Amino acid sequence: MVRDEDTPPLRVAVIIGSTREGRVGEEVGHWFAQYAARRDDLEPVVVDLAGFDFPARYPGRATAPMRDFAAQVRRADAFVVVTPEYNRSFPASLKQAIDCAYDEWHTKPVAFVSYGHGSRGLYAVEQLRSVFTELHTVTLRNGVGVDLLAESPKDRAAAVTPMLDQLRWWGLALREARALRPYAS
Repeated sequence: MVRDEDTPPLRVAVIIGSTREGRVGEEVGHWFAQYAARRDDLEPVVVDLAGFDFPARYPGRATAPMRDFAAQVRRADAFVVVTPEYNRSFPASLKQAIDCAYDEWHTKPVAFVSYGHGSRGLYAVEQLRSVFTELHTVTLRNGVGVDLLAESPKDRAAAVTPMLDQLRWWGLALREARALRPYAS
């Protein structure tokens, strides 16, 4: 998509939610970010949770990695959460990261790229919708689900463009709304 010259690109944080050794999430997340970067109306930035040293217990005061993550969330206009499905839900590392921010998530759209076997990670997405609703975000209906055993990259690509078009629409609409008036939380 070609952007309007007067509209800055939408800053999209592509959050890789798994920190497991041998994970597929890094490959899926970078594939998605590279695909999104082909558009001049989006500015994707990969936020890999494996690069943050979050504390094992939630501290009384935010640590530097927690503040760094919250700053990345604050800077983004929109999010694409890349998540595996572990035991019909999403990984603990993703929930831990999500909880490092609160107001920074408000009034921004969230899309999902999920992966797994058979269900394509959709159980994890349904769990995440509840979490992100509590954070005053707008979750997109359309997403990208990858069955790691049955799909080719071409199958994945067919779902990406409509999702990115919707993410851009919501991202611009909510960015404009935030600029016009404060959110009533």
